[in-house]
Amino acid sequence: MEVSPLIWEVTIAVIVGMLAFDYFFHVRKAHEPHIKEAAIWSAIYVGAALIFGLFVLWQWGPTFAGEYYAGYITEKALSVDNLFVFLIIIASFKVPREDQQKVLLFGITFALVARTAFIFIGAAALNALAWLFYIFGLFLILTAVNLIRGELKDGEAEDEADNFIIRLAKRFIPTTDYYDGDKLFTVENGKRVMTPMLLVMVAIGGTDILFAFDSIPAIFGLTQETYLVFTAVAFSLMGLRQLYFLIDGLLDRLIYLSWGLAIILGFIGYKLIVHALHENDLPFINDGQPVHFPPEVTISQSLTVIVGVLVLTVLLSLYSPKGRALRVISGLRNVAEAYVTLPKDAPTAERERLAAKGAKLAERMPKVPEKYQQELIEEEDEFRDLLARARGKHEHYERTGEAPEPETLHKDTNPKV
Repeated sequence: MEVSPLIWEVTIAVIVGMLAFDYFFHVRKAHEPHIKEAAIWSAIYVGAALIFGLFVLWQWGPTFAGEYYAGYITEKALSVDNLFVFLIIIASFKVPREDQQKVLLFGITFALVARTAFIFIGAAALNALAWLFYIFGLFLILTAVNLIRGELKDGEAEDEADNFIIRLAKRFIPTTDYYDGDKLFTVENGKRVMTPMLLVMVAIGGTDILFAFDSIPAIFGLTQETYLVFTAVAFSLMGLRQLYFLIDGLLDRLIYLSWGLAIILGFIGYKLIVHALHENDLPFINDGQPVHFPPEVTISQSLTVIVGVLVLTVLLSLYSPKGRALRVISGLRNVAEAYVTLPKDAPTAERERLAAKGAKLAERMPKVPEKYQQELIEEEDEFRDLLARARGKHEHYERTGEAPEPETLHKDTNPKV
């Protein structure tokens, strides 16, 4: 695959331009994106990635286009998994909702820079040392096993913000306990001190480096073309900020995502090891001669497995007994939170809509098996209290016609998965 310097320059310029556009027109003024805004921009970024695949098809043919699409889909799936950890970090630091965009965009920029470095280092190493495919393959299989072990343990996610770097920073650098808008530093008692905004960016940046160790070997298992690896990773990260706000609240419903990702990573690890066997030059394996069995995995087979596993993962997450239980519990929580936070001037139609939706979900709650209620509701007393407050406010509104004061929630009633 021959890629001219001009194509490289134009590609990099377009990606940098997309990032600059986000910085200057989307996050410059702190605000929380509406669902419509997030949906439109998510569609634009996904559309740009798909159109770029058509450019690859036109310029280099169907084989390389297939490699690009397989890489893009895999990296996009892994980036969605990353959003779970971003949610944990942002929640643990209690980042104001309107400032979360800037934190996410910093994380995306840091990830792009870090992964680009990994890509060029990895490409050079693979060209010189073919046996590294064995290492990458085994690493991905080990990662898949660890994902499955984590699911089987069913333990609670660790607080990603509570790590050595953060504790060290707080110990040696004066840090406020509050945010000053989106400033990284502020002045307190006449002294310049750090704000938690800088700490959360450090936490997300450090986490991005760990993600790169899974991400880069995975895509090298699908294509060894540096240009395709770079563009697939870049386009998968573009729009991640909008996707965060679009599916925030839906992520916890993808209860089998880790299983799906484990299967995909294990499959790509197997593909890498098979490729390493076909390129084998290690003297202690088949006397340094290539091993041509089993046959290499084709790009069409890779695409089929990746897309099939992701579709099956989503369907099982939404329609399995546990998935249906989570839909009821999450739906009730979201409706109750929406009602108690309604402004006083909210129209009656909106209150009636939420109340009717809540009533339908409440009718389904007794049918949710007790084991799922205990598993999915982290703080049952707080969850039940939230439902009771929402119900009481609506009954008071119906009885008196007086709109209740809106509440400010800290979202401590999220179900655990």
